[in-house]
Amino acid sequence: MTAVVVGSGHNGLIAACYLARAGHRVEVLECDDVLGGAVSTVERFPGHRVDRGSSAHIMIRHTGILEELELDRFGLRYLDCDPWGFAPAHVGRPAIVFHRDLESTCASIATACGSGDAAAYRRFVRVWGARSTRVMRAFGIGPTPGGLVRSFWGLDAPHGGSALSREFLQSGDALLDTFFEDERLKAALAWFGAQSGPPMSEPGTAPMVGFAALMHTLPPGRAVGGSGALTTALAARLRADGGTVTTGDAVSALQRTGRHWRVRTASGRELRADIVIAGTHVLTTIDLLRAGGFDGAILDDWRRRIRVGPGIGMVVRVATSRLPHYPDSPAAHSANGLQFLVSDRAQLRRAHGAALAGELPPRPVVLAMSFSALDPTIAPPGEHQLSLWAQWHPYRPADGSDWATLAHRESDRIIAEVDSYAPGFTDTVLRRHVQTPVDLERELGLIGGNVMHVEMSLDQMMLWRPLPELSGQRVPGAPGLYLTGASTHPGGGVCGTSGRSAATLALRDMRRRGLCRRLGR
Repeated sequence: MTAVVVGSGHNGLIAACYLARAGHRVEVLECDDVLGGAVSTVERFPGHRVDRGSSAHIMIRHTGILEELELDRFGLRYLDCDPWGFAPAHVGRPAIVFHRDLESTCASIATACGSGDAAAYRRFVRVWGARSTRVMRAFGIGPTPGGLVRSFWGLDAPHGGSALSREFLQSGDALLDTFFEDERLKAALAWFGAQSGPPMSEPGTAPMVGFAALMHTLPPGRAVGGSGALTTALAARLRADGGTVTTGDAVSALQRTGRHWRVRTASGRELRADIVIAGTHVLTTIDLLRAGGFDGAILDDWRRRIRVGPGIGMVVRVATSRLPHYPDSPAAHSANGLQFLVSDRAQLRRAHGAALAGELPPRPVVLAMSFSALDPTIAPPGEHQLSLWAQWHPYRPADGSDWATLAHRESDRIIAEVDSYAPGFTDTVLRRHVQTPVDLERELGLIGGNVMHVEMSLDQMMLWRPLPELSGQRVPGAPGLYLTGASTHPGGGVCGTSGRSAATLALRDMRRRGLCRRLGR
């Protein structure tokens, strides 16, 4: 059978690889000239391989997908980010260093925060490590009630199932307050959790904080050559199994005709496919269905109910003459992982509250990543490269300001925030590339600048992502069309299970269809 995959994000490519591996004819159509969407790497500055979207790969290393597709055979190699996290020294108190090794981490916490919090962190990892393993199991299957029950069945619940469900549904802040005393430790872990999008004050965000426990099993990974190395390996795997990839030709319409799909592109091509897997933003997929004549009233209803949100953040990519120097901390502690530049959770709350009001954060909250220290192939000799991700920044400023005029000034503030922790950093910046929420939308198709596609709030997760009737990755009234990508379960981030799940559904349906035809039904 013939399959067309719309979009070459990592989920779309993963789906394509599983279909091609099963012997089906697969073509991936990508509107951009660069493969991979937000998992891609390009030369922004001379000699610098700079990520366009994600930089650290966390969840996909816990899924088994890399091994199932044997991507190491196609050149993919990961380096462990170890230490995986770092909170700088502050007000005369030592840095907090999160090593892969739990005991080394607890020793750092004991020095910086006290022995009580070190013991609490050891207990946190024991409890939430087991729970996060089950969350990853749930992420790997379709979000059906039965599947979710099976994913968590047998999990130790000393106070009963209702207490366990309460702990999963609590806010990340509530979890942190239950375990720890030191605010700086809480802030670092809250900032880690907030990489999923929501503030840790929202209900249901406890597992986003709890996922930090799994970093002691397998830490974030850095793909050698940049984030796009994952995409390169996936494309090579796909081609090895006979699949094809076409870039620079946007799909313009999806139309169901009888038993097949007609896929039209901007260049005038018309492809006939037995199945289509849409790896685009769900709102983009809705537009493609509208162009193909799908019921407009249904599409309007879906569009109204899917909440994209006001935007999440922006990123400044910089070439520098040296790594940031954090006082009283060797580069070996900070340079390899995620640098949590936050003083307390109040800073996070103020930034999020400002974004909800359409305002810039009073003080940017920055996650710094200096992966040229880990992988020198991404920068020329004598230079380094950093990605400075900041939250929260509204897509549409309430005062009517244009991001084209705000970009440089806000990037100055983000760089200055790093300088406040690593004095002298500003003077090391040689070049910069700024990606505002509007730039993220324009270049990567991330509507509203939301890198997670749609808000990762409790009511748009699991069984409800992006809507209850679409959460099964099928589209009612559109047989043979499957959804994948950050708009679907389990959400944003470099994970890949949505792509594998979409391919699994499609393969199952194709087998059933073939059986029905053989039986003459």
